[in-house]
Amino acid sequence: MASSRTKKTLVGKLPASSPELVIITGLSGSGKGTVLKAFEDLGFHAVDNMPIALVPKFADLAHDSKSARRSALVIDIRERQFLADFPGELEKLKRRGLSPFVVFFEASDEVLQRRFSETRRPHPADKGKGLLTAIQSERKALKHIRKLADLIIDTSDYTVHTLRQQIVQKFSGFDEGVPMKVEVVSFGHKYGTPRGLDLLFDVRHLPNPYFQKELKHLHGENDEIIQFLNKQPEVGETIDRFNDLLEFLLPKYQREGKSYLTIGIGCTGGRHRSVMVANSVRNALAEQGFDTSVTHRDLQK
Repeated sequence: MASSRTKKTLVGKLPASSPELVIITGLSGSGKGTVLKAFEDLGFHAVDNMPIALVPKFADLAHDSKSARRSALVIDIRERQFLADFPGELEKLKRRGLSPFVVFFEASDEVLQRRFSETRRPHPADKGKGLLTAIQSERKALKHIRKLADLIIDTSDYTVHTLRQQIVQKFSGFDEGVPMKVEVVSFGHKYGTPRGLDLLFDVRHLPNPYFQKELKHLHGENDEIIQFLNKQPEVGETIDRFNDLLEFLLPKYQREGKSYLTIGIGCTGGRHRSVMVANSVRNALAEQGFDTSVTHRDLQK
């Protein structure tokens, strides 16, 4: 996989406070349009494909405007002067005290090929030598831009919906008094471990409904699966121990300024045990006052 050099979904650090100017850039097909919509949901004034020469003027106007004080811009290779002029313009903004926060989005060659094939849209760097060549050419051309980013996000494992959810989650927790955002992700180890987990719990030691003929075809949100697992003493004890550990750990993470946390809970196939346990953990954390969501990555597999 071409992007295997990036072992984590997120490289770099989120800003300490909500940025006034976010510049979204990166590889074509990596989800920048989806990300821009997510920032718009967060109240940012969103602009796509802004000419690089207009960025300083726009930043000045936005800084003096109440309605557009927080802005998010997508700037990429569709802008002809982007590669040549971006580093210099970024430095000008910093010297003027505007402090732009640059987020670079990327994905593996395989994922980008699939996305372009599914949408049937031409790659902006395609010069007739094929899609893969265009992707690799753009990746190489953007190396120096990537180095300028404050945050790099690999979207290979995200769908449109989960990427949008992640951006909203990660960039909405800056106001004082806002509870930590926690995402609980159930998954199947047979399909690989999700990227970007902060904590991982394995529940493959629990009795598996898959081996019960009448339960095999159901999933972990079904009442029959929940009842079966609740009858197993080690299931309740496991969930209680997880919750006790999280009750101890999460305030420590908050104390260190962490505004979001992703917890993975894995079983073999990601359909039964991990789903039920993830829902139980999510509910317990919500009762403790955390802003908690749950994603079942492999439920439909």
